[in-house]
Amino acid sequence: MATIGLDKLFYAPITEGENGDEEYGTPVMLAKAMTAELSIELNEATLYADDGAAEIVKEFKSGTLSLGVDDIGVAAAEALTGAKIDTNGVLISASENDGAPVAVGFRARKSNGTYRYFWLYRVKFAVPSTNLTTKGDSIEFSTPTIEGTVMRRNKLDGKNEHPWKAEVNEDDTAVESTVITGWYTEVYEPDYTEESA
Repeated sequence: MATIGLDKLFYAPITEGENGDEEYGTPVMLAKAMTAELSIELNEATLYADDGAAEIVKEFKSGTLSLGVDDIGVAAAEALTGAKIDTNGVLISASENDGAPVAVGFRARKSNGTYRYFWLYRVKFAVPSTNLTTKGDSIEFSTPTIEGTVMRRNKLDGKNEHPWKAEVNEDDTAVESTVITGWYTEVYEPDYTEESA
């Protein structure tokens, strides 16, 4: 089903244990979302046998997330890009800044009024781009765009795989209502446990 909206853009800080597994902090609102563009890059291999393709393998390699937002506050910029806030509250970006990866969550409104929810488990952002223009005859808004690389997470799920995205439709009858109501209280963890009858 087509989507007609985008909102509730959150990020959750990541700390890594000694083995590199992610521990997610409490989700925090990033900004008011305007656009989100996710493009995916795949590793692909084809095995040829008997003059034709016998096997084709396509696996997630990485992705690019481009977010158009109304504004990036200094606290979010510090958390996402590694820039530092000085004593006077000024955000200082240095060439040595290297932001830590975060999880990113958002939702898209579907044409039937329900929502599709997302968590990207590991995104590393660069310094946001800025476009400024002088005032002219008409009002023109200038808003920042921040771009990040989407990676698989280090932590294995219950199927011994490395997930990179969680996605759920609110109107799917198989989805427990607690999944939706708790979407922004913590980063969703895959659950493969079977309920006893």
